[in-house]
Amino acid sequence: MKMNDDELRQMMSTLDAYKGQLDTMAQQSQLLQFSLEEAMRARDTLKALNDAKEGDEILVPAGASSFVTAKLTSKKTALVSIGNRTSVEKSFDEAIEYMTSNIDEITEALKKITETMNKMNNDARSLATAIQQEYQRRQQ
Repeated sequence: MKMNDDELRQMMSTLDAYKGQLDTMAQQSQLLQFSLEEAMRARDTLKALNDAKEGDEILVPAGASSFVTAKLTSKKTALVSIGNRTSVEKSFDEAIEYMTSNIDEITEALKKITETMNKMNNDARSLATAIQQEYQRRQQ
């Protein structure tokens, strides 16, 4: 495939745009992965608390791989963030269900961004190959 200078510049510009978009999506993917891990930890903690009995001594995650010892009361509720700095009180069962729903949504978002990144990577590779072939053709 022979191309003129404008076509080559356009392909190079498109390749640069792909690289920028891929970098942004990689950052979004990392944030989603972090959110997924956080939601899974929260759900697992809520499940453990739900299975514990009143008066049980438990270790509760305080963040940054730190835990505090606490005794469980008969009140089996949790404050759950629902976004925009708003939290609501939910039973452990409702909180677990809410976290599971969040996990499903985050997992689906990760799947979509991964699919998009894979397609864009393939397109970028094809574009890079075409550019490289044109450079080689011009050097002959």
